[in-house]
Amino acid sequence: MIDRLEIDANRLTFSARAAGPTEGRGVILLHGFPQTSWSWRAQLSVLGEAGYRALAPDQRGYSARARPPAVADYRMEHLVSDVLALARAMKMETFDLVGHDWGGMVSWVVAALHPDRVRSLSVVSTPHPLALRRAILGGDPEQAARAVDTNALRRPEEAERMLLGPDCSGAGLDALFTASGLASTHTREYLAVLTQPGALTAALNWYRAMEHEDLAGLPPVRVPTLYVWSTGDAALGRPAAEASKEFVAAPYSFVVLDDVTHWIPEVAPEKLARLLMAHLATT
Repeated sequence: MIDRLEIDANRLTFSARAAGPTEGRGVILLHGFPQTSWSWRAQLSVLGEAGYRALAPDQRGYSARARPPAVADYRMEHLVSDVLALARAMKMETFDLVGHDWGGMVSWVVAALHPDRVRSLSVVSTPHPLALRRAILGGDPEQAARAVDTNALRRPEEAERMLLGPDCSGAGLDALFTASGLASTHTREYLAVLTQPGALTAALNWYRAMEHEDLAGLPPVRVPTLYVWSTGDAALGRPAAEASKEFVAAPYSFVVLDDVTHWIPEVAPEKLARLLMAHLATT
């Protein structure tokens, strides 16, 4: 059974999904763009049934009551502080952290900066941000080309027109999902949220607020880490994925799923759940 919650944290109110006993060991799962906590429904069920207290918040911009207006409100420092504030609100002094896509990026940073709070780290799809940056700046021409496409999401108003479509129905978002391997049966929940007034702009502000200096001096991750990447990922290439181990100074496992798209939590839920459960059991 998955519960719906409203959580006051960091002077905002986040909607969230949760499963498992309230006294269970805390696991926080962070979604990516352009999704919501709904993307973790399969893993929430598995974790909850195993006795963990699993929490998947709708992150800043995706929650209707956690949608500040300024681009600067979506800088990495705020995204990180949201995670810590949500954990405090849920009385999770320490927690296992799981992230996919943008949620994976935030998870790498939270684990690196706050190893005293993070028991273990599991990242799905997203390379370590410094490995990704190195690939974009010259180590991987294909990743650099993909970054050009991503930069289109930083352009004010243009990205909204492209993704919402002329009737604001989210036609561009739907096409993005379809082209990258996620069927419409999975995406209706996301379109319902991101076609709300201001929601897509808030989600895009994650891209617009990102600055390379936000990651300057990021220390290595010093908690046990699982990184799951898939060969069918159209956005994130192998060189950055393989290089991510260089930024972890702790037990590390890199798992490659063949012929699976970027949307691992939904298109390979059983495989991912097994990997997460095995990783959590080691910590």
